[in-house]
Amino acid sequence: MKVAHSSAEHHKAFLNFMQSQHPQVWTTYTELQKGILSGPALSQALIDTAIVFETYISEFISDKTGLSSIKQLLDAEKKVIQVKADFTKKALIRRRGQILGDDAIQDIDNEFASLNQMLNVDLSGDRELDFSMLVLNIASKGEEAKDLLDRVELLYFSMREKGMISDWISEFAGKKLDFDHLEHAVITETNGIIAYDAHHHRKRDGFALTDRRGTRREVTKQIDYCMICHEREKDSCSKGIHEKDGTIKKNPLGVENKGCPLDEKISEMHYLRREGYPLAALAMVMLDNPMCAGTGHRICNDCMKGCIFQKQEPVNIPKIETSVLSDVLSLDDGLELYALLMQWNPLHIRRPYALPYNGNKVLVVGLGPAGYTLSHYLLNEGFAVVAVEGLKIESALDIYGLKKDDALPSFKQTIEKELDERIISGFGGVSEYGITSRWDKNFLTVLQLLLERRENFKILDGVRFGGTLTIEDAWKLGFTHVALATGAGKPTLIRMKNNLSRGLRKASDFLMALQLTGAARMDSMANLQVSLPAIVIGGGLTAIDTATETLAYYPIQVEKFYLHAKTMLKEYPNYFAEMYDEEERKTAERFFEHGHIIHTVRTRAKEQQQVPDFLPYLKEWGGVTLIYRKKLQQSPAYKLNHEEVNEALEEGITIMEELSPIECVLDQYGAIESVRFEHTGQERKGEIHIMSARTVFVAAGTSPNTTYEKEYPQTFKLMDSGYYQPFTVLN
Repeated sequence: MKVAHSSAEHHKAFLNFMQSQHPQVWTTYTELQKGILSGPALSQALIDTAIVFETYISEFISDKTGLSSIKQLLDAEKKVIQVKADFTKKALIRRRGQILGDDAIQDIDNEFASLNQMLNVDLSGDRELDFSMLVLNIASKGEEAKDLLDRVELLYFSMREKGMISDWISEFAGKKLDFDHLEHAVITETNGIIAYDAHHHRKRDGFALTDRRGTRREVTKQIDYCMICHEREKDSCSKGIHEKDGTIKKNPLGVENKGCPLDEKISEMHYLRREGYPLAALAMVMLDNPMCAGTGHRICNDCMKGCIFQKQEPVNIPKIETSVLSDVLSLDDGLELYALLMQWNPLHIRRPYALPYNGNKVLVVGLGPAGYTLSHYLLNEGFAVVAVEGLKIESALDIYGLKKDDALPSFKQTIEKELDERIISGFGGVSEYGITSRWDKNFLTVLQLLLERRENFKILDGVRFGGTLTIEDAWKLGFTHVALATGAGKPTLIRMKNNLSRGLRKASDFLMALQLTGAARMDSMANLQVSLPAIVIGGGLTAIDTATETLAYYPIQVEKFYLHAKTMLKEYPNYFAEMYDEEERKTAERFFEHGHIIHTVRTRAKEQQQVPDFLPYLKEWGGVTLIYRKKLQQSPAYKLNHEEVNEALEEGITIMEELSPIECVLDQYGAIESVRFEHTGQERKGEIHIMSARTVFVAAGTSPNTTYEKEYPQTFKLMDSGYYQPFTVLN
């Protein structure tokens, strides 16, 4: 893709192209520039402009074959949607409640092949698409093919009665939501303790990506499910749901339906994707969300909470958004296109292209989601940005052997790796270490790479603001602004006896150590020890993530120990007895035994070309239990993102409710062997329950990160909430 032009030059060329080739859209665009459009008229103007953008930018894309292939696939999906609307939906209404019985076609494959052969329709192997093409072919022949259409209808209902098309778009219907039971679990009660376990479990082996985001057809199913309601100004996914007095409406769990916090044009994006415009759809996403590589599937779900479907399953908007991005990144020069859209987007009327350097330098402290997003916006406003981070960050440019002005490589061929093979750079803060392998962190690498190649951007790692660098130093170095994006502060301590005993650690500390030290990799010798049974105390998403990652990490840990110890024992048969004290020897023998079992299961599964199933053994060894002091339905994780709760249950964790920890019970070596809990439920309030645990993680939230103000008082202003008072600029 040719990106030699600056973003300003691209914009000028685009305007000339639109004025000469699409004069009607140009007229609307001038109204957009004046800011006189609103509501459906604004949406339509943006859609029309996005389509013209796709026409324009398609000429600059080198991978025209790849783009053509994507558009053909989207066109095929459009045909599937069309047949559902024009044929199967009407047929379902006509035959409502009818049972074919003996009249059903018995040999489905033969009838399907016969019809296709008669009409000379090429088969793709995708039965749903092939059926759709068959219907469209017959429908195009008009009344003369009515008998054939009746025959195809009989074929459809025969397949339906035999359960052969249950995953087709025409069969999809959103399930009714029961807000009291959004979890899909088996609920048991033992000695007054309520526990939640999954109906079925998924096998997980290590830290490769566990959620592949679904097929293209599954994404199409969600787009077809969407009401495309921006035309009626009912797109609450973007704007939120409001009461008559204008206040934000809350759902039955008390969560405000605010919609997308970025006001992303979601319905418009869905329309463009449905109509087969992949580049236009991405431009629509990036109008309000240029850092969409860091959002989407498994990251945010405010849009789903605000979806117009409030009593049934919402549209999976994040999955669609990520699919739109993935389509473009699959092009050979897709990364270049994404980089261009970060600096030039004609849909963004106020700031369509990045401004030149204005002479001001900004120090951004912290490179988590807030820091890297702010850096992008500052760069586009013409500022130079130096971002400092206390942790070690490896340069993405260095990792891939690139310079700032080099062409970007193919995402698919060069950047995208399995997560357990990907180089962890340290960029992204909580996005890197605080999120599980259900999110594709290759997208984080994309954001780092695209920021690093910006001319006026620099990352300095190992810099602690308030230690290595003070605010006075920043002024002396010529910075005109300092932006604090330091994230959460220290973890919250809970009142519990023996709170700092061996075996107890903070959840955030564990997640950081697991990811940033490389402990999760089989080829790493990082020192991170976890023993089962393990307990996680908390009810938020950090607690959920800690529970699942502990369960995934333990097999890797003990298998690594087994393989290394096995080598040592060959040379030194008395290795355990001579090298370890009594406590260490017991742990070593347990790890060796467990590691041997894990290794055997893995070897057997590999021979059978299956995913190893470690869960029965992990459960036998005590497993991982998440414990919350209130009802599960009152927990932040359940109220804000119950999908993650269900994913965690399927991975094999157990959740127990209404238990509050009061003491860690220690063994003869001073390490944790169990935890005493007090029941908090009304019926059993005050009852004591003791649970075995060799490892305890505390995920009780964090306090605001105001370390600098504590070290240098009266530098900044604090609010009553404990957070810094934000700096606002009045327009």
